[in-house]
Amino acid sequence: MEITLTKENFADTVMKAQKPVLVDFWATWCGPCMMQAPVLEELAAERSDVIIGKVNVDEEREIAEAFRIESIPTLILFKDGEPVRAAVGFRAKDQLIEMITD
Repeated sequence: MEITLTKENFADTVMKAQKPVLVDFWATWCGPCMMQAPVLEELAAERSDVIIGKVNVDEEREIAEAFRIESIPTLILFKDGEPVRAAVGFRAKDQLIEMITD
């Protein structure tokens, strides 16, 4: 499942989630972000054990600033409401699977 995250739903969707949440910080003008999107969509369709969330950094600056996002795409894996792993730049599907299952 892939969810658009906003300041209105971030706390409930990410911080209170019963499953791990992989959050993609992205922007429409970012080439690597556009390459990452279909990989995340495919992963979301295949894996029910993780929630895929997307934060548009231009529309949700407060969230991006809260997690000190400086480069995009940045992917952060949250477990039990805590960021446990992060990656900056494009990641292939096998790298994302490794990130969520370690």
